[in-house]
Amino acid sequence: MAQQFWLVKQEPDSYSWTAFVADGGTAWTGVRSFPGRLHLRGMKKGDLVLYYHSSVGKEVVGCAKVAREAYPDPTAEEGDWSCVDLVPFQPLKRAVTLEQLKVDPLTKDLPLIRQSRLSVMPIPEPSFRRILELAGTTLKSRA
Repeated sequence: MAQQFWLVKQEPDSYSWTAFVADGGTAWTGVRSFPGRLHLRGMKKGDLVLYYHSSVGKEVVGCAKVAREAYPDPTAEEGDWSCVDLVPFQPLKRAVTLEQLKVDPLTKDLPLIRQSRLSVMPIPEPSFRRILELAGTTLKSRA
């Protein structure tokens, strides 16, 4: 299966990119929407994931990788919820704001803009590449 590209949202006051990098990765737990659960279950090891600061900042700040595919979310007290393990891959040279994404032809129709409550979402490869371009970032080798 071809590599897929994703975006996850997190409030920086709760768990910033800096904290994520300092931790060296995390289990991406606490997603309690059916679309989000479906997206988590679609993630494959090695997929690239953009890290978006929501609420404060409203900007894409880094790129992570899926280190472990979906497994039962240990924080779920009831229900069939899933999580994945993410690890930091690379910071962006400069953040890409929500305002930039809203006006760019390759990103203006992202689920981030159309479905603002969604916390985990797939993004098309051209949009992923465009965000990196807006950030002035070239991905390092994924090895």
